[in-house]
Amino acid sequence: MSNDISPIILAFSGGLDTSFCVPWLRETYGRDVITATVDTGGIDAEAAVALEQRALALGAIEHVLIDCKQDFFGTVITHLIAGNVLRGQAYPLCVGAERGLQAARLAQLASDRNATTVAHGCTAAGNDQVRFEVALRTLNPGLEILAPVRDNNWVREEQLRYLEDHGLPLPTQGSAYSINRGLWGITIGGRETLTSENSIPEEAWVLSANAFSDPQPPSQHTLEFDTGVPVALDGKTMSPVELIERLEVLAGSYGIGRGIHLGDTVLGTKGRVAFEAPAAIALITAHRELEKLVLSAQQVRVKDSIAAIYGDLVHEGKQLDLVCSDIETFLSSSQQRVTGTVKFSLRPGNLFIEGVTSRHSLLAATKGVYGEAAGEWTASDALGYARILSLPGSLQTRAAGGES
Repeated sequence: MSNDISPIILAFSGGLDTSFCVPWLRETYGRDVITATVDTGGIDAEAAVALEQRALALGAIEHVLIDCKQDFFGTVITHLIAGNVLRGQAYPLCVGAERGLQAARLAQLASDRNATTVAHGCTAAGNDQVRFEVALRTLNPGLEILAPVRDNNWVREEQLRYLEDHGLPLPTQGSAYSINRGLWGITIGGRETLTSENSIPEEAWVLSANAFSDPQPPSQHTLEFDTGVPVALDGKTMSPVELIERLEVLAGSYGIGRGIHLGDTVLGTKGRVAFEAPAAIALITAHRELEKLVLSAQQVRVKDSIAAIYGDLVHEGKQLDLVCSDIETFLSSSQQRVTGTVKFSLRPGNLFIEGVTSRHSLLAATKGVYGEAAGEWTASDALGYARILSLPGSLQTRAAGGES
């Protein structure tokens, strides 16, 4: 047994795995446990109180709730919007994107409490174990990291029995689905997502359960961006976090952002998860359309390729790597002229971009009219351009036939 008597900082969600970890860590290591919940969205006042009460009832000497919603937007989401990041062309990194920031706050809390050890409740099967540990070791290579559930192969029944035997409160049971919620969306895992054949049932959706059985009437809205940052919804200026929270309710009621992502896990296997990300999908869709108006083709081409790499790195928990900082600098630079208003309509299951305006519009800057009048060149200019543009193909045809 180590002589270390500093407290163990435990990342705490209130679910079975982290509930089990509180008393097990105390009993096994003979050290105090401080639980910490890093709020990156999805925790209301009632849930916050319930988390603290549960942690203390399980034996934690202190529970810390760290509000990081604004930081989550400023350090992560803003770059995901700038890059229009969708993994597999569908999934907006609803939950995994927040793990690096959560790890950073846990490492800071450990420093503040003079703690040498951080623990988490991840299993061996998922992505989060990798994300947390890559981030924690990047921030503090000397920090001891404990993962009791993973490292001891504890199964659900054993954890429940341990809590029962110790007379400790059990987490709420009854749902057949594992739900993770954050500012950027919700992931839902269940029996159906373990295979590739079927969707989850209608009642399992959290934000859009009645979107099609009790449809909302069509509606029209606007989103305003300032240098790539969403600043107003329907003409009302608000903080990005408030805008995302309101847009989640609005677009979610139409079933926007509902999907099931099938892709590659950090561990190299295939994985499948249902998600609801109405605000993320609405913002990325609108932002991409605004970029089409104000960015050049070369800017979009380069940015898309770099953003895809950035999305992969965030997915893998490597967003604290210096290369991510380099990419973020590029993405921020690309947003200098991404200012304007996007008009869109909502119908059940459909978000339609109706129009977009910007003072930096490249469409408005030209003297020509697409398909109607050249404006910027003469007919002879066009003839010469077409002739020169066809030259590589003409030379290849000659060469293939052996002509000189």
